Amino acid sequence: MASPSNKRIKHDLSPFVISYEDGTIDRVGFSAPVPPSPSDPTTGVASKDVIIDSSTGVWARLYLPKLSDSDQPKLPLLVYFHGGAFILHSPATPIYHAHLTSLSAAARAVIVSVDYRLAPEHPIPAAYDDSLSALKWVAAHSSGAGPEEWLNLHADFGRVFLAGDSSGGNISHHMAMKGEEARGGLRLRGVAMVNPSFWGSEEVGEMKEMVERLWEISSPDFEVDDPWLNPFGTGAHGLRGFGCERALVCVAGMDWFRGRNLLYCEGLKGSGWEGTVEVFETEGEGHVFHLFEPKKETAKALMGKIVEFLNS
Repeated sequence: MASPSNKRIKHDLSPFVISYEDGTIDRVGFSAPVPPSPSDPTTGVASKDVIIDSSTGVWARLYLPKLSDSDQPKLPLLVYFHGGAFILHSPATPIYHAHLTSLSAAARAVIVSVDYRLAPEHPIPAAYDDSLSALKWVAAHSSGAGPEEWLNLHADFGRVFLAGDSSGGNISHHMAMKGEEARGGLRLRGVAMVNPSFWGSEEVGEMKEMVERLWEISSPDFEVDDPWLNPFGTGAHGLRGFGCERALVCVAGMDWFRGRNLLYCEGLKGSGWEGTVEVFETEGEGHVFHLFEPKKETAKALMGKIVEFLNS
């Protein structure tokens, strides 16, 4: 089958992407980016974009809640990795900008939303390399002398968290596994993973073909049992080295990753890791539902759980 541009379609994965035999893709339904704001009209949260690595073009969108006299001198710091199967989205995607603006306001947290390079133009492991680079950039502010004043003045480096959804949840896991020294000395209090994308050749749940074709686009050199996608795959480091005190794994009852998410939680509990893991399951909802329908009561409950995690 040929497209109107005469390129031969390999996989039509609408409404996400269409991949072609020549290795290129069309990102169908990819929302136009939204700019940062000095003051969100609803929440008062300020946001701005900063360059992290000029050599790769990696950047981040920062969020700072409207400060009041009741705020502590320093606020929790959350580093967030967006989802999108490693091939879609950025911090400027409307659903992510709206979600993190709301989260910054509700949690009273400084947020660094990382823009890592996307596949297939930059296949795996580029996303992980960029995410680690971002953590080192964040860590450079721990003494109060980094390049970004919002972090120097307002971030509490005793309360640093990672979070992400879907592929961003996967990235959060791998960044926690890197170790404090590899992260530039950044010590983590907790990691929140929302519907994280973990998989493997032994099917657990549905949507096997869709997940594996998306992985093929993002990572042509790695199979689905590679440790990047399967934390229990051959060569994976034991979860005992998960580098934080607490983990929150948010599971959706109708998500194709549900089975793998629960398997991951059991593996973490049984690994000898000395931290605590909490599972928060939302029945009757699908993958990253909270981003698309944030006003639903189930989405509000999920947001509330993440806020509680960041402030406990």
